[in-house]
Amino acid sequence: MKIKIEMDENFQEEEVIIRCRGLTPSVLALQQAISELSSGTGQMVFYRGETEYYLPLESILFFETDGSGVQAHTVDNIYLTKYKLYELEELLPGYFMRISKSSILNTKQIYSMTKDISTCVVQFQHTHKQVFVSRYYYKPLKEKLEEKRMSK
Repeated sequence: MKIKIEMDENFQEEEVIIRCRGLTPSVLALQQAISELSSGTGQMVFYRGETEYYLPLESILFFETDGSGVQAHTVDNIYLTKYKLYELEELLPGYFMRISKSSILNTKQIYSMTKDISTCVVQFQHTHKQVFVSRYYYKPLKEKLEEKRMSK
């Protein structure tokens, strides 16, 4: 998939055009995600059973893959999303970050990080949930957190 950005000071309104051979599930998912994110609601659609939930992105602690798809974790629930992890990585706001091959983390939700010789564990406030940061992503995560701290 190609992604191009064209800038022109004369544009009155931003426009996104998707060019494709046909309406595949991934194209429809991309269109829905762009629509949701550009609406300014900061919400996405999540699923539990047959029920759709419209949750604010800030309430998501992390996304992780498992055998049945990609799960979104909140403080007290787990929801499914129809997006692949690599799609989420492109669609989510900048405060989300890939932290392992199978996880994306909401950096605004980090309560603590514990690092030892081989692992780093991120914990969240008011929940027992935790997620592991791979060695490859540890340094970029620390840099992002430092940037966030410095910009306050």
